[in-house]
Amino acid sequence: MPVPGTGGPEDAFALAALLLAALTGLGAALLPGAGPLSVGLALAAFGTGAVIAGRDLRRAYPHGRLGLCNLVTLGRLALTSALLVPLVAGIGAAWPIFAVAGVALALDGVDGWLARKQGLASAFGARFDVEVDAALALILAVNAATGPAGLAAALLGLPRYLFVLAARGLPWMRRDLPERFSRKTVCVLQMGVLIALQAPVLPAALALPLVGLALAALAWSFAVDLRWLWRKRAA
Repeated sequence: MPVPGTGGPEDAFALAALLLAALTGLGAALLPGAGPLSVGLALAAFGTGAVIAGRDLRRAYPHGRLGLCNLVTLGRLALTSALLVPLVAGIGAAWPIFAVAGVALALDGVDGWLARKQGLASAFGARFDVEVDAALALILAVNAATGPAGLAAALLGLPRYLFVLAARGLPWMRRDLPERFSRKTVCVLQMGVLIALQAPVLPAALALPLVGLALAALAWSFAVDLRWLWRKRAA
């Protein structure tokens, strides 16, 4: 994270990260399965994410103030990190996980709205938001894999990381994608299914069909993006 004393958004981000680190530890300790190792892992995950985001902010953030939008995304990172506690403990579906994940998803639309309202939209904020979404999806997917949907649920957490990995070897995949409403809709469906899988009352007979629906939607969405990128590869 940025070093306090540099001024402007860097200071605000660093101070917010320090406060949220304390809240992450407290919140993680209250989740089922909490122990020194799992709480320490949650704190380490939050700290690592904050450091990476802080460095990106220092390099590429174009505005003179941080704004509430980026603080909300940082808060979502804290909630996501705390969910490592029940994951490590192998708790499986549980209402506390469902509740924390639901809050994180609800805040997902708030940071973008605040960025537009405050005139603080940025490529940094968009990247930060996407990476927190991806981390939340991965944690929920791995946790859901212990339930009735099995390993199929784990696949819901992989698309973003597989895309990034493929782009390392395929330069034509590195172009910035245009905004697409259907992509956002599929992302909401993906996260909605993953959160539903955390509810202990979800009938086992529904789990696999829901995962199949979300996987099909993700495959279609990524195919659309890949087709657009392939067509633009020589531009």
